[in-house]
Amino acid sequence: MDTTQTAHAATRSIREVPALGGLHHIGITVTDLQRSVRWYSDMLGMIQWMDEQYPGGRAAGLMRPGTQVFIGLDSHDRNAGEPFAAHRTGLDHLALAATTRAELDAWRTHLTGAGVACGEIAEHAEPVPCALFTFADPDGIALELIYIYDGS
Repeated sequence: MDTTQTAHAATRSIREVPALGGLHHIGITVTDLQRSVRWYSDMLGMIQWMDEQYPGGRAAGLMRPGTQVFIGLDSHDRNAGEPFAAHRTGLDHLALAATTRAELDAWRTHLTGAGVACGEIAEHAEPVPCALFTFADPDGIALELIYIYDGS
């Protein structure tokens, strides 16, 4: 199949799939729910809006006020405390967006000032012009803050 046929097939299949309104939330399995709730609150300015016990575990719903960023933290009774590993099936990393380049710098300053180990800010021209840095939560879950240049 050539490039034109591939693009046409992709367009046709998108039209056949119902619409999505966006990403509502992501659920992350953690080893210590309360520690993670504190960390995401202190480091990312999130507030807990939900606490749910369910068979085999507990979940805390967090949100960043004034945004559409929602993260669920799940603690499963069967979790044996294995460390996070991006190479296993499941979450590789979670990327959060900064609204300006200066905000990206401010985030890195905030996180490093709070003792969070962060990578250096990397500038990329491809596949889209952006700047980003990486860091991890208390379970070692890979996180990223990214600013995509808008061309202005």
